Amino acid sequence: MCLIVFAWRPGHAQPLVVAANRDEFYARPSLPLAPWPEAPHVHAGRDLEAGGTWLGVGANGRFAALTNIRDPHQPPSRKSRGELVAGFLSGDQSIDDYLGDVVRRSLEYAGFNLLIGNSHELWHFNARDSEAVMLQPGIYGLSNAGLDTPWPKLLKAKAALSEVLQDPQPQALLALLSDAQTAPFADLPDTGVGLATETLLSSVFIASQSYGTRASTALIVQADGARHMVERSFGPYGGHLGEVEISV
Repeated sequence: MCLIVFAWRPGHAQPLVVAANRDEFYARPSLPLAPWPEAPHVHAGRDLEAGGTWLGVGANGRFAALTNIRDPHQPPSRKSRGELVAGFLSGDQSIDDYLGDVVRRSLEYAGFNLLIGNSHELWHFNARDSEAVMLQPGIYGLSNAGLDTPWPKLLKAKAALSEVLQDPQPQALLALLSDAQTAPFADLPDTGVGLATETLLSSVFIASQSYGTRASTALIVQADGARHMVERSFGPYGGHLGEVEISV
């Protein structure tokens, strides 16, 4: 994932509302949202290169999602970050125990942001920090830096999420994720990848020949624990490849 905006509001009729884009090279093989054959309680897409995932739900209200931290100077990772999401969704460790393990092993991975939670708690861990943080009710955003780092696309997506929260619907969440407008040069962050790449990556929805938004996901969790997910898949230049809808 490269962009996640979400509203965490325990006690509300929809305690968790998520809109997220996964940005990746088109050549990296993956499967769309579906139950996993070896763990049918997990509903998520799948990275076929390393076996992990970027966002999904599991048993007992479990939710997890991941973004990478953009840093061209960081050393190569020894492990795939997607296993951090998969491990929580498919396992039965408590949030505290799982996060403790992630914190201890965080140097085994390239930079990442991890969101994990259940019906009662939602936590964020940035691999460059020393500890995880339990999130208070609010509207949040993650791209490829810290939580709520005010990059233009993150500010735009959070504002758009705020506008649909009174009656969140999957199609409205997917619509806000489809914004392909790039940011003005003066507003771009400097993450060390050069102006052309910063511009390409500055839009909510990214499309090019080799890299871009591969999946857009809308997740709405109800107070009774029911989860409704819709995922759209894309190919080069943003070509639409299909849509999956599940309720669990």
